[in-house]
Amino acid sequence: MEQTELIQIGGAGPAGLAAAITLARAGRRVLVHEAQSEVGHRFDGDFQGLENWSTQQDALELLREIGITTEFATSPCDRGYAFDARGERYEVAGSKTLFYMVERGPGPETLDTALLEQARGLGVEVRFNSRLDSLEGPGILAAGPRAADAIAVGYHFETAMEDGFWVILDDELAPQGYAYLLVMNGRGTVKSCMFSGFKQEHLYVQRTVVAFQRLVGLEMVNPRPHGGAGNFHIPARAVIGVHPVVGEEAGFQDFLWGFGMRYAILSGLLAARSLLEGKDYDLLWRRELWPPMWSSMVNRAIFAMLGNKGYRWILQKNRARSWDMHRVFHGLYQPWPIKRLLLPWARLRYRSQRRDESCDHVNCTCVWCRHGDHRIAGTEKACGS
Repeated sequence: MEQTELIQIGGAGPAGLAAAITLARAGRRVLVHEAQSEVGHRFDGDFQGLENWSTQQDALELLREIGITTEFATSPCDRGYAFDARGERYEVAGSKTLFYMVERGPGPETLDTALLEQARGLGVEVRFNSRLDSLEGPGILAAGPRAADAIAVGYHFETAMEDGFWVILDDELAPQGYAYLLVMNGRGTVKSCMFSGFKQEHLYVQRTVVAFQRLVGLEMVNPRPHGGAGNFHIPARAVIGVHPVVGEEAGFQDFLWGFGMRYAILSGLLAARSLLEGKDYDLLWRRELWPPMWSSMVNRAIFAMLGNKGYRWILQKNRARSWDMHRVFHGLYQPWPIKRLLLPWARLRYRSQRRDESCDHVNCTCVWCRHGDHRIAGTEKACGS
């Protein structure tokens, strides 16, 4: 690949912008296409967690090491509270930061805005309201989730509550998932993150709000409804034609809790390196992302079996033994041999809403191909839909 050749990226989320930043820092010309009118459009002020337990290295330190900005607002969370279905409270604490609370969307001090500003400062051109329908030449696909394996639905609001995080493990509020409340700097997010029962989302959100009002005195001023979907999938290949696929478009996510920002950013970095160094992208992501992802798939399968009695049992064990939750979470994401034995079982238990879609055609220019769906030229689109 010539250094002057334009590299195009479809999508201005964390994965696409991380790829753009990495390429631009290496002196490459980069053009990012974003279908929406602004960065982080689908999040609109959502509070999320940048997890800090899957590796021993601090997440912010890792970002700085790989050349990604940390100039966005964060609230380090090392202590919070969880509740079981009976409303009993348990402290959740770690010797290190469990996750960094960050804001998503187009506003000031958000993760998305910081990445956009870094990319533009390096000379990356970002075109909004620009949908990449075909891609000729070098490029990366980063268009976001293609299916809903989990949804998080609730409200953004203003509040006088103190900063913090609270979680409720109750299938009556969030089937096979969790309800959560995040507050930072006078604003908050309350949501039900559910892995099933999507058709009754309004009921689960209502129950979640009532539960947090009762348990922690939730106060919402100017609440705005918001929802989002997550796709959890380990692809056979994360390449369409010759183009690397990154972030949630590839299905890279944490199967257990849905903490996907590190996966997104790292996959963007690896895709950029594959172009810069002429390396096989599939080999790169399998080495870095596959172990924690299949480990989290086993976690998801186990968690889905627990139910309210199982959640309560775990929380009571945490209280009795005063677990260091950073150490516990770190251990959960390691590819231990016993978990490898459970992987075939977990694959049977977990089914993503999307199927593996790829393209074996040489030099395909489509940005989203349906595997085996190529039609005879002149009668249908060459590929995709």
